[in-house]
Amino acid sequence: MLTCVERLQYDGYLRREEINAAALALRKDGVSIKQIVRRTGHSRGFVRQVLRGHRTDVFRVRLSTLDVNLAWLDAQWAAGCRKGAELWRRMKARGFQGTARVVSEWATRRRERKRPLIRTFRRCHPPEQQRLMMMARDHLSKADCLTVAAIESSVLALVETRTLIRRFHAMIRKRIETDLEPWIAKAGANLLASFAAGIAKSKTAVRAAITQPWSNGQTEGQVSKLKMARHQMYGTAKFDLVGVA
Repeated sequence: MLTCVERLQYDGYLRREEINAAALALRKDGVSIKQIVRRTGHSRGFVRQVLRGHRTDVFRVRLSTLDVNLAWLDAQWAAGCRKGAELWRRMKARGFQGTARVVSEWATRRRERKRPLIRTFRRCHPPEQQRLMMMARDHLSKADCLTVAAIESSVLALVETRTLIRRFHAMIRKRIETDLEPWIAKAGANLLASFAAGIAKSKTAVRAAITQPWSNGQTEGQVSKLKMARHQMYGTAKFDLVGVA
């Protein structure tokens, strides 16, 4: 049985394997690297690594010296023996070669199962929670994985919200216009309801952004450049100063 951290890490492993399989399948069908990049939304370097077999990995669960004794430990725990030192002495009498620390840590984890999960993790502010929830699982440290598990178990609505946000990103990157209507309907009953309402009002523009190859990124970039120049001049920069004819 996987722990919370191992389950999160296993989810990341499955997601990486799914991405790798999709890229390899497209390449097998004769799709060029450029098209694979467009369809998957990943960088050219990432796709090249997948095709060369440089991003394959194997999920391994950490083995423990207690694995063969877990059934016996559960029985002792159910019988009322809850102290790690006493459990270790009984196991040693049965031929156990491990240390007392391993058994004590097992007993501590077993006791913590009864406590509310959120109390066993460090507190973090909403911006940090947002960052952790949106990061890829394979980029999280063990402590961050525990924090994410606590957040997910306490606020289930955030899990669905994160899934919807990732679906929206994938829809834009992969240009899947058919997913727009189902996404709006799903997000309308979620924490993203106000955002979904804005997308519904601008549905024509959003659909054009997904299906059309054109972009106003260059225009927005020039506008941002002008705004930065005005801010540097305390808002007094005129057109002749910023070089606009």
